[in-house]
Amino acid sequence: MYFTDRGIEELAARRGEEDVNLAWLADRLSEFVDLHPEFEVPIERLATWLARLDDDED
Repeated sequence: MYFTDRGIEELAARRGEEDVNLAWLADRLSEFVDLHPEFEVPIERLATWLARLDDDED
């Protein structure tokens, strides 16, 4: 198990039954980067990856 898996598992356990929309998630990610600017690059990569999940891989 990766260290980050614990956070993902906690998220699923605590909030897994909630419905959220992508606008809410984008706001939370922006808020996180404002508080922790050193994580700007990984958050940007995650957001880009999520945004492009349905793109055709040519």
